[in-house]
Amino acid sequence: MPKTLFLTLIICLFYSSKVICQNLNLQIYGNNEIENHTIDSIGYLKFHKNYASITNEIDSIQNKLYKIGFIESTCSEINKENDSSFSVKFNLKTKFYTIYIYYDKTGINTDLIKTVSKKVNPLYFELPITQIEPVLTVLNTKISDKGFPFSKLSLANIKTVPNGIIKADLVVNSENQKRHINSITIKGYEKFPKSFLKHYLKIKPNQTFDLTTIKKKADQLNNLRFAKQIKSPEVLFTKDSTTLYMYIEKSKSNMFDGFLGFGTNEETNKLDFNGYLNLNLVNNLNFGESFGLQYKSTQGNQKLFQADVNMPYLLNTPIGVDLQLYIFKQDSSFTTVNQSAKLNYQINSKHKLFSGVKTSESNNLLNTATTNSISDYKSNFITIAYQFTKPQYYNFLFPVNATLFLETGFGSRKTSETSEKQTQLNMDAFKIFNFNQKNSFYIRINGSSLVSDSYFENELSRFGGINSVRGFNENSILATSYGFMNTEYRFLLSPTIYIHSIIDIASFENKITNTKEKLFAYGFGFGILSKAGLLKLNFANGKTSNQKFKFSNSQIHLSLTANF
Repeated sequence: MPKTLFLTLIICLFYSSKVICQNLNLQIYGNNEIENHTIDSIGYLKFHKNYASITNEIDSIQNKLYKIGFIESTCSEINKENDSSFSVKFNLKTKFYTIYIYYDKTGINTDLIKTVSKKVNPLYFELPITQIEPVLTVLNTKISDKGFPFSKLSLANIKTVPNGIIKADLVVNSENQKRHINSITIKGYEKFPKSFLKHYLKIKPNQTFDLTTIKKKADQLNNLRFAKQIKSPEVLFTKDSTTLYMYIEKSKSNMFDGFLGFGTNEETNKLDFNGYLNLNLVNNLNFGESFGLQYKSTQGNQKLFQADVNMPYLLNTPIGVDLQLYIFKQDSSFTTVNQSAKLNYQINSKHKLFSGVKTSESNNLLNTATTNSISDYKSNFITIAYQFTKPQYYNFLFPVNATLFLETGFGSRKTSETSEKQTQLNMDAFKIFNFNQKNSFYIRINGSSLVSDSYFENELSRFGGINSVRGFNENSILATSYGFMNTEYRFLLSPTIYIHSIIDIASFENKITNTKEKLFAYGFGFGILSKAGLLKLNFANGKTSNQKFKFSNSQIHLSLTANF
């Protein structure tokens, strides 16, 4: 008996669940085959879990018919055919294709209407019926962006006329008073430099309130090294004021960079070491300023010291200042001191212009009678430069996607006996092509040229090494003009580890020695991002076009970049 009762209960539960979960069937018909085809082309859900779902689906079909022009369509009462089947009959009536929307010029600008309609008359504009909702949404957004965030658009006095045309009046409901940003409040990083709001983001008090534009501008905070946005801007509206809240977090922006390189000296056949230290301090005074210090010791007893200072938006103006001191010493041959001062203007977050002066002074440390290629001189240049930067700070390994720097200088060089006009040209650009999350291709093009009637060895450009043509000693190549291309095919083994190829090509000319040469370098490298910073190791072998491959010419470079 208990077993029989148990089985009976199981059977009852099984069938009751079937009844409870049974789908309800909905069929929608038109007056004829054409209307049936129209309804079927719209599509509707035929199976429903309950009666409320059926009524919602019918309302949805009715709205879809309105939007495609059947504004007079009606439907019958829901007919219950049996316990699980329901049907509804629609009468679509006349289809309308065009609407004439009459507007008041005092409420909405004609030029604004011309952005959404190609047929605009002094009293009305024409639209396809299917475009009514998206066009009204666009118009409302544009009115809101002009300082009226509470504006609402609607159609009134809707009338039908022959030939599939509807007429309606456009009603614009908005505040009489235009909204402006009265104050800006920073949350999270309260000491964020306000000059960057005004000149970098172009957001300032008394500006017309436009939330869409403000959000786009606020996203540019992520292009700054020392700050980032942690939350979209919010707005507090009161009767008489509009307060903008921006949520910003200070980022680690100081950087320490260094590398150690070693290779075989071709003359002594011994292992030589070289390296450099690079310190960059950013926004430590909450002014957006930066200070860079670099010291380099290379093979051939070369010593380099460089200090850079950048002070943006002086006195809350869009003008900034860049200062640089560069000291170079070649063993006991000569010393060169370069000083430059530039004014910069930040057009927007990606583009910047520079203009300034640069002076150079070089002293021959040797007996002047021993060489004619090294001489004391002084030079002065007026410089003009342009910089473009496109960041990708979501990528911790490669935070910059592309950059371009162009500079030209016009001036003269003076010695104790002569004065000569000169022109300097410099270019540095790179781009990362991201194929997918793991594969990318990096290409860099760099070039420099000094245009002059005569040259001294102590004014020539120097290149070679980890930051130019890899596989060669640091600053071992002298040139009056040069150009090189670095390429790397990068593959991410994990979000913090990558490997890459090295193929470098260069061409240079030295008019003092009447030398023209091509250089090639091949190798590989890898990078590891850890808590200590980005550790990179490169192995490259460099050769000239007329030189055979020699393993002893290989260079190994080890560098560490740490942010703090």
